[in-house]
Amino acid sequence: MDPIVVGIIGTIALFILIFSGMPIALALMVVGMLGIWELASVSAALPVASRTLFAIVNNYAYMVIPLFILMGSFASLGGLIGELYSAFEKWLRKMPGGLGAATIAASAAFSAVSGSSVATAAAMTGIAYPEMKKFNYSTRLATGTIAAGGTLGFLIPPSIGFVVFGMLTEQSIGKLLISGIIPGIALALICIITVVIMVKRNPALAPANNEPISWKERFIALKNVLLTLLVFLTVMGGIYLGWFSPTEAAAVGASMLFFIAIIKKKLSFSNFFKALIEATRISTMVLFLVVGASVFTYFLGLSGIPRELATWVVGLEVSRYLVFGIILIIFLFLGCFIDAISMMVLTMPVIFPVILELGFDPIFFGVVCVLMMNAGLITPPMGLNLYTIAGCAKDAKMEDIFLGALPFLIPILLTVLLITIFPEIALFLPKMMLK
Repeated sequence: MDPIVVGIIGTIALFILIFSGMPIALALMVVGMLGIWELASVSAALPVASRTLFAIVNNYAYMVIPLFILMGSFASLGGLIGELYSAFEKWLRKMPGGLGAATIAASAAFSAVSGSSVATAAAMTGIAYPEMKKFNYSTRLATGTIAAGGTLGFLIPPSIGFVVFGMLTEQSIGKLLISGIIPGIALALICIITVVIMVKRNPALAPANNEPISWKERFIALKNVLLTLLVFLTVMGGIYLGWFSPTEAAAVGASMLFFIAIIKKKLSFSNFFKALIEATRISTMVLFLVVGASVFTYFLGLSGIPRELATWVVGLEVSRYLVFGIILIIFLFLGCFIDAISMMVLTMPVIFPVILELGFDPIFFGVVCVLMMNAGLITPPMGLNLYTIAGCAKDAKMEDIFLGALPFLIPILLTVLLITIFPEIALFLPKMMLK
């Protein structure tokens, strides 16, 4: 049978298995091994999964995943997110939709020490949602700002999204992490501007908070931001200056946050054990997805589909930005049904070679890819952040959560457009790195 036909049949079979309920990692491995068997031999297929699993689990660089997750766990246990929200609330409460703006700002700051968007959304729901409801904020605006703030955890480093992208595409994880800093700040600012515009147009969404606040209180509150800033600058600054590898930087960050939680007397043995279990669970899930993707990518490589597709796309007499836009639409559509990391795992084997053939910078595309995965976190019916909020805010209707999050797709798409027009927004810092 023609290899291209085998590749197409395998890809169709993969999606049939996934939508029938088979775990994505297992579906990738099964289809990949069967495809290799058909295109090569059974003796070639059987060792692939075991060799790939050993190679990935044995790779020191991938220790960065559990360490980044531990950073977020220790930061949560240390109460940093509550302190950040309190600080930004004091500074932003007087602006239209001030509590919503503070929620996004605090989420952005917390994302600088946590790689999990779901953890950020869960923590902010417990802290910010009751406060916004206390001041009669619309449920849609309250949940929408929390959902939007949560997406920043997938973009602002330390970001698991960039780590997975780097693993799948063999790009520098350090450069990818650094590339997310300026786009992350830009997205946070555009989200805050979106809140202000929404409240200006409809003041009933967020009644003004007239509680007085002195400048002394505001400046005292900043001390809560400085601790987070110190950890972020140590971790990202160490990577940027070449002092640490990403794995070493993650270990330094996790250690700093571990001792902060101990000093604050908020880390019990029970909480410490739960943090380790969570890091193990998420890391295992991610690594198995990457193993499955590697086996499936090997199969697709044998079939020749990525090469033929890239050649065909480049041969089209259309602007490369038209193809780029179609890829973004595909990401947006898939985000409605597949979680962010799984979507990245499924699409990169086919899409990344096309991107390279079109001449786009791989680091630039990594930022755009992670941004589009962010969109998937808040698009129904599969947006993980939305269900996280629903689980924590018991009185919020699912309809209100869905509708509240949709306006915040606009800031994500605007940020993608901004970076596409001015790629240096994403590439400036990585190009300046010492290593």
